[in-house]
Amino acid sequence: MAHPHLDSLPVDDEPELSRGEAAVVISGLVKRYGPVTAVDQLDLAVPHGSVTAVLGPNGAGKTTTIECAEGFRTPDAGSVRVLGEDPSARGSRLSSRIGVMLQESAGGYPGARAIEMLRHVAGLYAHPLDVDNLVERLGLGEAGRTTVRRLSGGLRQRLSLAMAVVGRPELVFLDEPTAGLDPRSRRDAWDLVRDLQRDGVTVVLTTHLLDEAELLADHVAIVARGRVVASGTPEQLTGAEHEVRFTGRPRLDIAGLRSALPNVVSVSEEEYGRYVISGAVDPQTLATVTAWCASHGVMPQQLSVGRRSLEDVFLDLTGEQPAHAEGAA
Repeated sequence: MAHPHLDSLPVDDEPELSRGEAAVVISGLVKRYGPVTAVDQLDLAVPHGSVTAVLGPNGAGKTTTIECAEGFRTPDAGSVRVLGEDPSARGSRLSSRIGVMLQESAGGYPGARAIEMLRHVAGLYAHPLDVDNLVERLGLGEAGRTTVRRLSGGLRQRLSLAMAVVGRPELVFLDEPTAGLDPRSRRDAWDLVRDLQRDGVTVVLTTHLLDEAELLADHVAIVARGRVVASGTPEQLTGAEHEVRFTGRPRLDIAGLRSALPNVVSVSEEEYGRYVISGAVDPQTLATVTAWCASHGVMPQQLSVGRRSLEDVFLDLTGEQPAHAEGAA
């Protein structure tokens, strides 16, 4: 069911940020695979110094979009500028200015020892981060002399993250950076992302963990059907209004409850016996709800007040629950 506030969500119809204001500017991007159009006239601007989360269901086109920005794929139409350059152009100098973390792939040489591989990558840059400190922060010490191919999935993720940031990039692309990590390692990765931003690094994050996006990102773009369908800060997308939720007996007179709440936008029975009241919720609204329930012999259970989550917005816009594995598009 569509949410009544979705019409007011900001949408990136055209990226107006100039090169001086945006680290990534994508305009009218089109990418086809045979008869399938994976990306269809997509526009996106990533502000300098931001943590921008690019979200979307499997097959929405977000991975293809990011791969075009990383220079791994060439657009069929439109333009992509990363730090002012075309990432697909021969002779691009971007490789020393950006970091890339590919999902579940540490890259490099599978037969190399993990820490040696990280030191090798660090040696390719003029002013890399301190490797020992990075190893300690991400809990890579246990990798020791283990070869890359023999690392567990979680250690491979942490090594991939370390390799993406060790060169002090101006811009880093992180694809599902905490997938498969335990809670402690996940928090360590979050702290590293925050430190990168504090140091002025622009972070482009793709994740299916919407709580992670809501926690880390100051800019969010939601991709569906090959286009950006909404973008803005998490607060802009989720809205300033609150919701009241409670459970009670099924099929209450929600029209009657709605008439008792003149400032509320909607009252709905979201699921059997689960009610949601959205709009200008204030203390008087809550008192009216409980008084109405009492007058109708209803004991409201699990009564809570909160704001819509990014997951609520994602579901409304895409019609899909966030997945846990990235698709090919």
